[in-house]
Order: sequence, then structure tokens, then C-alpha cells
Amino acid sequence: MIGIISDIHGNFFALSAVLNELDRIGVDEVICLGDIGGYYCQINECCDLLRENNIFSLMGNHDRYLVNNEECPRSKSANLCLDYQRDIITRVNLDWLGALTTKAQIDGLEIVHGGWNDYLDEYVIPSKEYFINLPGTFFSSGHTHVPCIWSGGLKTYCNPGSVGQPRDGDPKASFAIWNHKKFLLHRIEYDVLGMQREMAKAGFEEYIYANLTIGERIGAKIRGV
Repeated sequence: MIGIISDIHGNFFALSAVLNELDRIGVDEVICLGDIGGYYCQINECCDLLRENNIFSLMGNHDRYLVNNEECPRSKSANLCLDYQRDIITRVNLDWLGALTTKAQIDGLEIVHGGWNDYLDEYVIPSKEYFINLPGTFFSSGHTHVPCIWSGGLKTYCNPGSVGQPRDGDPKASFAIWNHKKFLLHRIEYDVLGMQREMAKAGFEEYIYANLTIGERIGAKIRGV
């Protein structure tokens, strides 16, 4: 079995909980679909943990922003976090992020961060038309922060959702498992308040991290309010 994680975004509390759960489940390998950086303050802790566990990782769009000193074109909030991470990231971790690839195949699983038209910054909406001309049978990408499994014809696709910033209304960290035949989605609780306290200590305003309580994007309102 292979554990699939994505969109950690500097949330060490969530990453630790997910990796502990994958260890408990007994997967043979863990792969990361990118976006280790961005949004939250524990970039070094996340990079260190992935490197220490020899977890194969792809580059995500936020990782590229961080490495290339670029701004995110869509989010001022994201850029505040990226600026913070640039100030604190170690040279070892920055070099490691910069060396990550953008596309790979692992035991017959085709993986990118975004999509197969734009490896870093495409939001995949799975369909037969999308996958029909792509070589391969099993596919996985992240980037949307919303977990899903789709099958059509001979193709099967999985988005494992986000470890560090879920956006489907469920605050629990999201990940997937692939047994070389099918995908399974999983959720696990983590210390959201602990992550929020670390963000406050780092000097961030509450609106940057309040969304973690409700499992939505930055600035989202609690439903029904």
C-alpha cells in the first residue's frame, strides 16, 4: 500500500498526525504531491520530517513561489505566509525544495501536483475527456484541497485532499491510500488549536488561520453565520 499526501502548507501538526496514522495503518511507502510550503509557519519542521522519512515529494506551486522568490498571483494572504517562510527556511530545506521534480510515476501511479496540462497550477476536474489521451491507468494530483475519487473507463483518479488546509468543510486532515488496484480516502483529527497558537506566536493575524477550525480557505465564514 502507498500513502498519498498533498498540500501540507507548513502545517506540522497535521503532517505529524497523518504520518503517524499511515505508520499505524502499515503502508509500505508514502508519497507527497507537493505544496509543502505556503500558508502556515512550520515550513522547516515539515521539510525536516519529510526528508528524515525519505518521503518522495513533488514540487507544488507554493514550493515554486518559495524557491523562485515569486508571488502567488491569487492571494495576498498566501504572500504574507510565503514572505515569512522565506525569512526562516534553512538553506538545506530551500535547496531540497528546489530540487523536487514536477511529475513522476510510482509503481504505475501517475502523479503531479496540479494537472497534466500544467503540472504545478491546474485544477483538475476529472472526466473521460480529460484522461482519455493520457497514458496510464491510475492518476493522482492535489492542488484543489478537496478529496475525490473518480473512475471512467479504464482510468481512475484520486485527489487525496489537503493535509494542512482542507477546503471541503471538514477540518480533519485528509489523505489517501492506494493498494495498486483502488484508492481509499481517509481523514484524521489533529491539534488545530496547537497550529493556530503557533501562527499567533509567529505574529500572524487570526484571519490567516481561523479557517482551520472549519476546514475552509482563508477568509471563509462559518456556514450558517
